[in-house]
Amino acid sequence: MTRLAQTAGLNDVQREILSTVRDFVDKEIIPVATQLEHRDEYPTEIVEGLKELGLFGLMIPEEYGGLGESLLTYALCVEEIARGWMSVSGIINTHFIVAYMLKQHGTQEQKDTFLPRMALGEVRGAFSMSEPALGSDVSAITSKGVRDGDEYVLNGQKMWLTNGGTSSLVAILCRSDEGHPEGTAPHKSMTTFLVEKEPGFGEVRPGLTIPGKIDKMGYKGVDTTELIMDGLRIPANRVLGGTTGRGFYQMMDGVEVGRVNVAARGCGVAQRAFELGVSYAQQRQTFGKPIAQHQAIQFKLAEMATKVEAAHAMMVNAARKKDSGERNDLEAGMAKYLASEYCKEVVEDAFRIHGGYGFSKEYEIERLYREAPMLLIGEGTAEIQKMIIGRRLLEEYRFQG
Repeated sequence: MTRLAQTAGLNDVQREILSTVRDFVDKEIIPVATQLEHRDEYPTEIVEGLKELGLFGLMIPEEYGGLGESLLTYALCVEEIARGWMSVSGIINTHFIVAYMLKQHGTQEQKDTFLPRMALGEVRGAFSMSEPALGSDVSAITSKGVRDGDEYVLNGQKMWLTNGGTSSLVAILCRSDEGHPEGTAPHKSMTTFLVEKEPGFGEVRPGLTIPGKIDKMGYKGVDTTELIMDGLRIPANRVLGGTTGRGFYQMMDGVEVGRVNVAARGCGVAQRAFELGVSYAQQRQTFGKPIAQHQAIQFKLAEMATKVEAAHAMMVNAARKKDSGERNDLEAGMAKYLASEYCKEVVEDAFRIHGGYGFSKEYEIERLYREAPMLLIGEGTAEIQKMIIGRRLLEEYRFQG
């Protein structure tokens, strides 16, 4: 383990899990990540290794075949994986959010049907809120589910679906006006539908099409897609929790833990950027000595390390708050905001330390430089996080005049 980003108070099981994951990252991910990323190739062998380690079931209860671990353990594992290659952590994250939503909100039949197979990685999850015409304004969703006997018919187009092609279970947020009279607040007339499909692209089941991968600046390897529903029919028992109108709250609960995950990813990428920067600074010589001996570079390394430590501490605090059963939207928002911003800054500083070589695809920092921006927008932009933080602060510090 490195000196930075240590976590106090872990038990023996947690330390053993993290040690195993770090070894896997060092041996199986870091040596091949840049090569796979440049080819935009899905990391099949890495995913198989994660399945063998049981990471797809890390937070799924033991009664369903999972490891029953805490959000903190999961977040620390994500931090390690993102240190190796952030795209791999994205493959796990969407799966984890769907499993978490099932565990928290699913009917017993839904839990029994999906969680055991999700724990093994046989069923892999994805979730979908965004649409082409909306970003952070979830209330503007136009995709719709309409009741037709014992089925629902879904129509609409979704966007930015991580694992859209490789997943076999997608949680999709749609409007559903059934039982919700005209004038009902938009967030009270939304429902999460559990849609099973075949992995792949094209028409993956009647009425459901995954057009193909979106070509991205970074965050490659993992498939990011659109999703088109045209008369998609699903059984009524695939409404998450069995009751319509609760989808917004279910999704927000999932996104809340997802924000801890994104914070963990930011911590992992920042930690790797620091490792690369401090290593290069001790090898590169200018004016007769390693650049690490120049005060300007030492100041930069000091700032980078401090940011890594601060982001890690906030991420751990947010995870522990959620594990305790307390509301953690304030802490999760702060952690996601700080970790993503600091990640961008630490990566840029490491890039600057590398000088011209940082611009070369032969150096790992070039990949991190393209990956870090995704964290600024994933699971809510900085502006959304600041809105959440500001509103919660006003609740906590309400003026008593």
